Amino acid sequence: MLNEKLFNVIVYEKNYAPARKFLVAGDGGFNLTHSENIDQFVTRYTPQTFLEKSIRSFTNTDLGNWLKQIGIETYTGTSKRIFPVKGIKPIDVLNAMLSELKNKNVQLKTKYEWKGWNNKSELIFRQNNEEVFINADIVVFALGGASWAKTGSDGVWTELFAQKGVGLIPFQASNCAYQIKWDDKFLKQAEGKSLKNISITCNDVERKGEVVITKFGIEGGAVYGLSPQIRKQLNENKIADIFIDLKPSLTIDAIKNKLIHKKEKTATTVLKEELNLNAIQVALLKSVTSKEDFVDVNALAEKIKKLPLYITSVAPIDEAISTVGGISLQEVNDFFQLKKLPHHYAIGEMLDWDAPTGGYLLQACFSMGAFLSKHLNLTVK
Repeated sequence: MLNEKLFNVIVYEKNYAPARKFLVAGDGGFNLTHSENIDQFVTRYTPQTFLEKSIRSFTNTDLGNWLKQIGIETYTGTSKRIFPVKGIKPIDVLNAMLSELKNKNVQLKTKYEWKGWNNKSELIFRQNNEEVFINADIVVFALGGASWAKTGSDGVWTELFAQKGVGLIPFQASNCAYQIKWDDKFLKQAEGKSLKNISITCNDVERKGEVVITKFGIEGGAVYGLSPQIRKQLNENKIADIFIDLKPSLTIDAIKNKLIHKKEKTATTVLKEELNLNAIQVALLKSVTSKEDFVDVNALAEKIKKLPLYITSVAPIDEAISTVGGISLQEVNDFFQLKKLPHHYAIGEMLDWDAPTGGYLLQACFSMGAFLSKHLNLTVK
């Protein structure tokens, strides 16, 4: 937190109330951060080196301690994700944060839409159909990415930075649904159902978890975590290859052994009774496996461990949980100051970095803010 004795802090918010995307993110379960070891935690980011100093400066443990200090108790779920305890809603967390800002003498001004700079390098805001000019010693931008435009995160601010010669990278969807052209028979049986306890591999990167089958394709934690790899393939080849392991707990030899020794049963029966594959998993196997391979022990075992699927596109950017792109990382220094705009800083999703869901996105935003605050507290006299 910025030292209130050194700074007169004013937050200018475009909407009538702050943190709309923060509140919307809580609709599906309010995951604030993740409890894994910090050495593993920092590897979740792309690129890793850009955010590592910030994350280590204000860790997931530090965030939990700070939340407790402002009255928000948390617990660690079975997925090792960290949530507010039962009964604490997203609005309660936000109100606790706003109360803390008020205690630190931070002013909050709403319905101020930033429109760029004037010829005096003052900030221009539109407020109640009038222009307001602000001369600030230090400016910190936290304008978000380009998904969920209804919350105000629309990415239109990029035009203003482009006018200043700041290098920008086009926004792309991340942590989103991916399109797969399913067999009609399979989709009729599987739409809305989950593939659980699986692993997915793309470009030799593996993620475990579950995915949901949709008319569009797949979505869910396991595939969200492969967003950088899938996006790279799509950008280069217009198609991305992913491979599903339906039985991560068994080796291919163990699977073959079960298939070989149950020849008196049909392959479908063995898959369900001996390998504990559910009806959706079996249907998926059948939809992408020829009849010849389905009754061949070696070929079927290979497909169970490495079932190929082909992603052809991503969901619309406004349906994505997060985005990559925005301000190029080459445009900021180690403390997020814009090299072409002295005393102007940019943090959060407006910079070109990526992370999976699971608390990593929010943690990075908290960590970047805390890291910058520490820097400013030490350097500003």
